[in-house]
Amino acid sequence: MVTLTDVAARAGVSVATASKALNNRAEVAEETRARVRRAAAELSFRPNALAQGLISGRTRTIGLLTDELGGRFSMPVLLGVENALGNEEMSVVLCDARGDAIRRQHYIRTLLARQVDGFVILGESNDVRPSLTRDIPVPVVYVYGESSDPADLSILADDTGGARLAAGHLIALRRRHIAHITGPESYRAARDRAAALRAALDEAGLDLAGGEPFFGEWSRRWGRHATRMLITAAPEVDAIFCGNDQIADGACEALAALGRRIPDDVAVVGYDNWEALAADCRPPLTTIDLNLEQLGAAAVEHLSAALDGHRTSGVVRRTGRLVVRESTGPLPRRPGN
Repeated sequence: MVTLTDVAARAGVSVATASKALNNRAEVAEETRARVRRAAAELSFRPNALAQGLISGRTRTIGLLTDELGGRFSMPVLLGVENALGNEEMSVVLCDARGDAIRRQHYIRTLLARQVDGFVILGESNDVRPSLTRDIPVPVVYVYGESSDPADLSILADDTGGARLAAGHLIALRRRHIAHITGPESYRAARDRAAALRAALDEAGLDLAGGEPFFGEWSRRWGRHATRMLITAAPEVDAIFCGNDQIADGACEALAALGRRIPDDVAVVGYDNWEALAADCRPPLTTIDLNLEQLGAAAVEHLSAALDGHRTSGVVRRTGRLVVRESTGPLPRRPGN
């Protein structure tokens, strides 16, 4: 096993100098630092993580605390966190509080006892949640859930931007009677998307088909039921923007049963890009991808900056992307094309 002594001998320096060079200490000359690193690379030297932690005062470990590990939003964020930490040669300790406040405090104490360098707090929605920072003496970043303390840093999916992407796509397709079916009005994400859709329609000189958004459940059943009500109330509908992919799948099912062709008669857009559902929908579903892995990676980026003394606060919203599939069809051809 190659040791630091071997590296020092190869580079022609003392063990202390080799240690300082590999740990980026300022008192080492650049030429010496380069020689030590070259020797370490030639010998395939791997620094001892425990020894590095004792020198730097860090364990290179992050605690990730979530309330919804089994949910389909948590896992992509976690993957983004893990991939970004791997690039930094750091690791993550995962704890699922399952919505229990006592369990959450237990995990905070446990992670602090393990001397984690920082915390990522993962929410289950973009809604505001109570800040935990007062109980945590190391840097904290909140992701997919906004802290109630404006001094904290929260990284969220941009619901307003995502809804504008969906609206812009349908307007570009020359749809003029666009309706909205979404989840419970108690969810901030549902309210923000509905408001953004209305603003985009107003700018285009269009009214919301059906008069008001259809608030209900995040379910296929609601998608089917609301679509039947919508077509009865506003048979002229030629596009439906749905609050999630489950609602959109139910809407497609109801439209087919009503004899409406998708996308010829009615275009449908979902939200979330839940791949297993959106790609298997009939027809495959145009939807908004939240880029959840990128949210996780961004949380690590900001946490690393905080660990280096560059802490930021406030809310960072990251816009998703439009994934176009058959449920809306291609954009109309321009004259002369």
